[in-house]
Amino acid sequence: RDGKVVAYYRKKWVIHVDKITREKANGATVQIGINASNVEITKLKLDKDRKALLERKGKSKNKGDKGKVTPSDVAMQDVD
Repeated sequence: RDGKVVAYYRKKWVIHVDKITREKANGATVQIGINASNVEITKLKLDKDRKALLERKGKSKNKGDKGKVTPSDVAMQDVD
């Protein structure tokens, strides 16, 4: 099945997809929660703010040194 993600319930770790509903006993339709690990994202909507956020997070992960102190940093600390 396919459809748009309507909501993400972070407390229960489930997502609600647009076309996946069921009917309750009183006749009302409700969304069915699906575990996010059972879903494949085929298209991702990215606006400029989301792109900037992903680029910023990607730079910090690709840095490699992870804020480690080098001997040259220690030597420069005494210079005043």
